Parts: sequence; C-alpha cells; structure tokens
Amino acid sequence: MLVSAVCFLLNKGINYIMEALRILEGKPSLNWEYDEEADVLYISVGKPRIAIGVDIGEGVVVRYDEKKQEVVGVTIIGFLARTLQNLKAA
Repeated sequence: MLVSAVCFLLNKGINYIMEALRILEGKPSLNWEYDEEADVLYISVGKPRIAIGVDIGEGVVVRYDEKKQEVVGVTIIGFLARTLQNLKAA
C-alpha cells in the first residue's frame, strides 16, 4: 500500500503539488494539534482520519487517503524550532 501511494505521489509530480495546495480552496475546515513535548504540529483537513504518511523530506509528512486519492493532512516535525530559526534568519 505504502509503495503504491509513494509511486502515485511521485508520478503526479507538479500536479500533486498543485492538488495538495488546492486543499485550501473552498475554505475547508482545518484542525490542528501541537505536541509541545515532541515539537510536532499536526494539521488535518476536516476531521482527522486514517491515512498513510508519506515523508516528503525536511521533517514534513503528508497524510494521504488512498481510497479518495487526496491529501488529508500534514505533519510538521520540529515546527517550533524551525519557526524560531526562520525568524532569526529574517
């Protein structure tokens, strides 16, 4: 399952990126939870649901629903550390 999802995501290339950005069109309900101890931000489109995680690098995991073939969330590892580092660099 995971291999097929990764292949699907890689094959879509730029179309996948555009599709992922479209999750914000139509003002969907976004839910988020921040785990301060682990410094991880979880963002879900709508209610959190079962999905596979695809590590796209740099501490970002895209959560993908294979049945619906859509992005259902994003997990950002090291969120606060990364944000503070970017603020210092600005």
